[in-house]
Amino acid sequence: MPITQLIKNKQQGFTLVELMVGLVIGLIATLAIMQTLSAFEGQKRTTTGTADAQVNGSIAMYNIQRQVQMAGYGLPIFDANALQNNNPLKCSPSTIDDDANVATAKVEIFPITITDGGGTANDSIAVRYFPSSTSGGLPTNVSNKSGSILGVDNNLGCSQNDIALVVSGTTCYAGKVTTTNANLVLDTTHVTLTGPDVASMSFPSRLSCLGSANTITFAITSNELTSQTNTNAAVPIISDIVSLQAQYGVSASATSNTITQWVDASGGTWATPTSANRNRIRAIRVAVVARNGLLEKDVVTTAAPTLSWADPTASPVPTISLTGTANWGRYRYRVYQTIIPLRNLTWSGQWL
Repeated sequence: MPITQLIKNKQQGFTLVELMVGLVIGLIATLAIMQTLSAFEGQKRTTTGTADAQVNGSIAMYNIQRQVQMAGYGLPIFDANALQNNNPLKCSPSTIDDDANVATAKVEIFPITITDGGGTANDSIAVRYFPSSTSGGLPTNVSNKSGSILGVDNNLGCSQNDIALVVSGTTCYAGKVTTTNANLVLDTTHVTLTGPDVASMSFPSRLSCLGSANTITFAITSNELTSQTNTNAAVPIISDIVSLQAQYGVSASATSNTITQWVDASGGTWATPTSANRNRIRAIRVAVVARNGLLEKDVVTTAAPTLSWADPTASPVPTISLTGTANWGRYRYRVYQTIIPLRNLTWSGQWL
């Protein structure tokens, strides 16, 4: 074999140094690609997490707003005579026992109650209405009573086991429509009631058959918005909701529908408002804080979100605190806020 051919055979392939250089170049390229991919993936998770927070906040606000708009019932509908003073919203007290059974909740007449969490803690909102009332709580005159049988102008909308509300001035009674009303369609001028107050009812008065009472309470539990219906267990609605704040919008007088002040449900006046003060409430405003579920490596939130309501000193906005959430500074947040009119109270304003 010629010498030149041997030299060519020895020059084939890569040397060890060339292989090491190639590996280093490959590692550098891989590192650059991984860093780019990691940065892109982090941005993608932040973006999708923020989108999730927006969806969660919208769902939370929708659920609250939908229920609050139904707070109350069709009462009162009055004609222009002395009976217009028989207004259930003037009931004092507004909580009435309809069946003398300690195992069942009393009937609360007022459509909505905010429970202040105290300081910067979360509030809760209790919404009340009567969804099964076929007549919307249409009132009828009660002219007489014989035992537990009430003589009425018309018992339209009354059904067996309905909660019945009887209002005489500012005194209110509640009872249950009994099974003896099986012929309500045939005998349209009588309603039979049972309850602890039937014997003490006075006349003339107004009666409304309300169906079954429904109370839905919204609250924050373990960073979830929950709803509790009547005495049932609370049910999660949507996750990553970390704050709920609410205030009453009140007018200067019960007959006015112009809101002049926003107040927390706290203090001697608004923690347990009188019937007169309750009838000044025309709306509530609600704020929820939704959290991006991604726990960032570094602190990305240095201060809790604030609300954009521009109020005078007399109506300070609620303060949001996130200190109860572990590693709260490593999450991102979105705030949703709205004002919800209480339409049943607004429609009733002229009679209050």
